[in-house]
This record gives sequence, C-alpha cells and structure tokens, in this order.
Amino acid sequence: MLAVTAHDHLPSGPVAVLANPTAGRGRHRALLPRLLERLAGAGRPVRLLEAASPAQAEAACHAAVADGAGALVAVGGDGTVHRALQAVAGTGVPFGPVPAGTGNDFAAETGFPADPVAAVEVIAEALRDGRTRPVDLARLSPADGGGDRWYGAVLAAGFDAIVNERANRMTWPRGPRRYDLAILVELARLRPRPYRLRLDGEEHELEAVLVAVGNAASYGGGMRICPDADPTDGLLDVVVGGRFDRRTLMRVKPRIYQGTHVTHPLVRTYRARTVELDAPDITTYVDGERAFDLPVRISAVPAAVRLLR
Repeated sequence: MLAVTAHDHLPSGPVAVLANPTAGRGRHRALLPRLLERLAGAGRPVRLLEAASPAQAEAACHAAVADGAGALVAVGGDGTVHRALQAVAGTGVPFGPVPAGTGNDFAAETGFPADPVAAVEVIAEALRDGRTRPVDLARLSPADGGGDRWYGAVLAAGFDAIVNERANRMTWPRGPRRYDLAILVELARLRPRPYRLRLDGEEHELEAVLVAVGNAASYGGGMRICPDADPTDGLLDVVVGGRFDRRTLMRVKPRIYQGTHVTHPLVRTYRARTVELDAPDITTYVDGERAFDLPVRISAVPAAVRLLR
C-alpha cells in the first residue's frame, strides 16, 4: 500500500546529515563528499553532524532538530537510521535514509534505491519539490516506565535476539565469524520459552523460539521475517516460531529470506495495533540495536515520520 505523497512547505532550516563512516565496514566512506555535494544541489545549506559514538550521534540528531534543522539525512545502515529516527519521530522534520550499511532494511522497505548515490538523488529531488511521504513507526515502551524508543523495521525477541546478545558479549573472534560462533553456541542451548502476548488486549500464552514484531517486513539485511508487514497500514505484524527443535529451525531459517517460513505449521502470524510481550531472560533488539529487557509494550504510530521520497 502506498502512502499519500504530500506537497507542502518543508521546514526552511539547513539539512543536517548524520554519517557513519564505519557503516558497511567503511566501503562507502569515500562517497561522502559526493553525497553531500548532491544534497547541496537541492538548494539548502548542508550541515554534517559530528559524533564519535552511537550515543553522541543520537544526541547530535536531537540537537540539530531542536536547533531548527529543515531535514535530517542519515548515511549508514539500520543502526545509523535508528539513531536518527529517535530525533525526527513525531516532529514533522522530514527524514531521508541513505543506505550505506551492511543492513539497510528500513531504507529498502520504504522504497529507497539500494545505491547510496541514487538514494541521495531521490532525497535531493524531494527537498527541491517540497515532497514527503508519511510512514508509520513502532514505539517501544519498557515496563519500568523509562524513556520510549522508536523503531522502523523489526523487533526481535527470540532466538535472533539471544544470538545478538551472545555475540555482543564475545570478544573473539572479530567480524562476522563471531556471529556464526554465537549461533552455534545458542543452537546447542536451544529450547522453547514461555511467552505471554497481549494483542490489542487479547491474551495469548505460548511456547516459542522465534518472536518478531514488524513495522516493516525485513531485518538483518533482507531477511523477510514479517513478510506481510506494511509500514503504512497502522498495524504491527507479529510472527511467532513455536516449538522448533534445532534441525527444524536450521531447515526453516533460510526460508526467512523469501518470507515463506510463515507457511510452516509451527509458525503463527498475528496483526495488532498494540503488542505487549513478556518472557523470562530475553533482551529485545530493534533495527539491530539492543533495546529493553522484556516485558515491553509496542504501539504502531501511523505517519510518525515524513520521508523525503
């Protein structure tokens, strides 16, 4: 379903740019001057934000929006986009993701070209034309009442989140092999866990090894875990993989890239505006970033961000 395109007067301030030079193992780093030049071609001043850490990146985005940025552009992967979304969600400040990371799921799922230069052209043209498209975000609230987080793609709260948690604790080996090793370790420990799901107030108790809540369809660089999720329908898609054993999980996991895993008899799918989720000893990951321990509440927020498309 396509969101309605708005032709309206965009905020007049400079275009703030958050760039992660290490995204995608730095393979697009040399492109940044060219990308900034293309953006400047839209006729707005362009301001590159300075940040030496993810926390500083997020703070710089908040400061730029508070200082009157006319738009925010994130050059990087889903982690960089995630930081930027915290600042623009619900503000009316338009946003453009430039896919330059290992995982670019939010940009892909919202219709941006996979090539960074082509994506910048789309964003620059939207700036020139005063054109934005509203898309939904998911708002994640911890049980302790602390600050909410926004996410654009998928929340993982099962085997994939457990693997991420394991990999982040490991100091060896470096690179993708650490993730592969974490998968092997957690496969050996695989067991279904008891989950409590409340979907728009309706309670479900089940045992599962995979749980994902999608505003959009994919995570992890194109794995279509919630294949029918639509970031313009005002709803969240919930996909639950039940009592998989190791062999069945490893057989089904490659099917996630096509989204055909949802036809497996152990997989259930749901759709809801609000999802409350609880299970023992699980930390959630959203857009690939560590978020809150369960329990959490997730709400679909229609038209929470305006994209430069």
